[in-house]
Amino acid sequence: MTMARAAASRRSLLGHSYNLVGVVASLVILAWTLVAIFAPYIIPHPIGDIVDDDYFGPMRQGLLLGSDYLGRDMLSRVLMGARYTVGISLAAVCIACFSGVVLGMVAAVTGGWFDTCLSRFLDAMNSIPSKLFGLVVVAAVGSSIPVLILTLAVIYIPGAYRFARALAVNINTMDFMTVARVRGESTAYLIGSEVLPNIIRPVLADFGLRFVFIVLLLSGLSFLGLGLQPPLADWGALVRENIGGLPFAAPAVIVPSLAIASLTISVNLLIDNLPQKIRDRDA
Repeated sequence: MTMARAAASRRSLLGHSYNLVGVVASLVILAWTLVAIFAPYIIPHPIGDIVDDDYFGPMRQGLLLGSDYLGRDMLSRVLMGARYTVGISLAAVCIACFSGVVLGMVAAVTGGWFDTCLSRFLDAMNSIPSKLFGLVVVAAVGSSIPVLILTLAVIYIPGAYRFARALAVNINTMDFMTVARVRGESTAYLIGSEVLPNIIRPVLADFGLRFVFIVLLLSGLSFLGLGLQPPLADWGALVRENIGGLPFAAPAVIVPSLAIASLTISVNLLIDNLPQKIRDRDA
């Protein structure tokens, strides 16, 4: 009876079972999402105001996360950094996955020269190291928010395309696809009504993984000085500008690093602990 009650408590409203790790990870992700949305309204100090006479100040009342290398409130800067880190990464992964999945389904269903040419072109793009491509583009064009979003999206479109195409090719060989073609259905119908519903679950799991990759790449570019420029700062930029506090174990360099780790690890744990019906196409 106790085991049955415990099993029932793991059932969600959608009829899927979740374990404790997945629930905790989703709560962390939800918390950072809410922080990203409401950051301007919850920060205790303006992010550019110097509120401490000392640099790399310790945690204390009024400065819960200490101060940075200029004496600015780190809590305010970390909360606003979440807005840029989560916002830019989410926008980039949406563009990358939407473009890659659509192109992958079209290529799998149409086949022929379009599939061959597009696959070879995106394979060539995929062969370029992501960090090298990002460094070249950002250094040449600049590091504004639109440029960062488009650069990160372009880097991960080939991977999303290959993943979606591999799934769609398997669906394309099914009997129901042959029946739909015999009925004279259009390519748009085949993609939207036959292919997409059968690959959407693993695509959503891949969406989460690519979000993690983009967060780490954005943080890496910012750490190298090619991400957001002052006075704006994401978590990677906060680590870079406060790296001088590392010998003092200053919260200003540790907290942004923990923020990056908490977000990326939580997304990975959530994906790993998703119900099998969501993760697997054949479940």
